[in-house]
Amino acid sequence: MKIGIDIGGSHISIGVINNNGIIVEKVEKRLTQNEKRNIKKSIEDYIVEYANIFIEKYKVNEIGIAIPGTQIDGVAISTGNLGIKDYNIVERLQNKIKLPIKINNDAKCAAIAENKYGCLKGYDRSIFLTLGTGIGGAAFLDNKLLKAGKRPGYEFGHMVIERNGIPCMCGKKGCFERYASMKVFRDNLRKALNLDETTRSQDLLQIIQTTNENDKNYKIIENVINEYIENLSIGIMNLIEIFEPEIVGIGGSFSYFEEIFLERLQNKINAENSRKSTREKIIIKVAILGNDAGMIGAVCD
Repeated sequence: MKIGIDIGGSHISIGVINNNGIIVEKVEKRLTQNEKRNIKKSIEDYIVEYANIFIEKYKVNEIGIAIPGTQIDGVAISTGNLGIKDYNIVERLQNKIKLPIKINNDAKCAAIAENKYGCLKGYDRSIFLTLGTGIGGAAFLDNKLLKAGKRPGYEFGHMVIERNGIPCMCGKKGCFERYASMKVFRDNLRKALNLDETTRSQDLLQIIQTTNENDKNYKIIENVINEYIENLSIGIMNLIEIFEPEIVGIGGSFSYFEEIFLERLQNKINAENSRKSTREKIIIKVAILGNDAGMIGAVCD
């Protein structure tokens, strides 16, 4: 048994994973605003508490952690929306948990899990995107994760798709994630419909589903969706030209809007696919492991 941990911008999930990638038991916690003020302590206290509970209950031999951003030698150099830099989480935890601990980028972990157990299983060449607050990703060749140097690499979200475009937190302009993350879609739709920024994804989905062609907001919604699909397809087509995948897997909160996006995206990409002369279509699938993918992938060998 292994313990998989997924640390996000506002949550922590901890699960016991068996050798078949099945979660035997798990707990989840949403971080409060007060806990975020001392986020390192909050993360460590929660992990130590439940890791020790699970270690007593199960025969655990390793811990894997999925965390946003860049990690080098057990140190989280940057963590995106967590707002932590140079965080030696492995060393700090190993002072209290006497087990081997490894960390990896959360998008890479999700991709590894989907490759081994989910939507990418059975394919030799694939790419995987996580669409959420930003865009993360991974690529597989001969069924093996492509790795860069010391850093995780393959930061698809920071591929520039619009010269002199919208500024990105990474310091560049026009990055893919500034046009095609799910956060961008939600923000654009709220703005177009004059909705409060607290309007939830579920509410936005319901609005889309219940708006018909006779509604005054129909064209507004269609324009936002079409612009989003256009920008998303630009980035994905660039990746297809580079990696020549058999399949593109998409995870993150994109899955909540699958029935709105997937067919449109599939049609758009296959219409512009450079392989269409050979009738070779690109397969696009939505991740099937959901929010558990990072936790499972964190302990995959």
